[in-house]
Amino acid sequence: MTATRLYGSATARAWDRLHPRLTHRSAWTAELGDLPVIEGTVIRLQVEHLPSGATPKLVWLWWSGTDATETTVDLLWQAFLRRFDIEHTFRLFKQTLGWTCPKIRSPEAADRWTWLILAAFTQLRLARPLAADLRRPWEKPAPPDRLTHARVRRGFRHPRTEAACPAEAPKTARPGPGRPPGKNNQPTTRYDVHTVGRPGSAKPRTKKSTTPRPRRTG
Repeated sequence: MTATRLYGSATARAWDRLHPRLTHRSAWTAELGDLPVIEGTVIRLQVEHLPSGATPKLVWLWWSGTDATETTVDLLWQAFLRRFDIEHTFRLFKQTLGWTCPKIRSPEAADRWTWLILAAFTQLRLARPLAADLRRPWEKPAPPDRLTHARVRRGFRHPRTEAACPAEAPKTARPGPGRPPGKNNQPTTRYDVHTVGRPGSAKPRTKKSTTPRPRRTG
């Protein structure tokens, strides 16, 4: 039994190494022969009351792992209660922070981009007390400690100018000598931005003639 803020006392019971009854439907339509036995953990959750005032009902959860400890069971049903927060977090990653915008070519690059998104999410979390509530006309006002990450991002440019720069001051130095003489005999190819055709072709753009055509008489 665990005391919660919104649901009162929450009681959870778990049964280990149970398996669902699979049928040849949905994902198992093309499976031939006997279906596999997938063992897991069944969790029964009962809460004291609901925030809306409705009558709470039993909640049955199934986890695809086994040998769950008491701490693991508590973590699982608490994660289920926060499922809407998790879904909105992924929506923020995709729509606001551009998690799925770049065309990643390798799993390593996808991992690096994901860690950058997490770093940006952490910055928005830390900048919440410094950001102003730049809300839309249809949004309700929110206290500074309850601003969403999307609202913090709208006003992030204001606290960013006041924050200290972690980089050191630039050092004074003379400009470099550049390339040695005789090493740059081939100039860089220049392309006309108004060129029509394949990139790199030097074909000039054809313009429409402004000379009036002679009219036929007779």
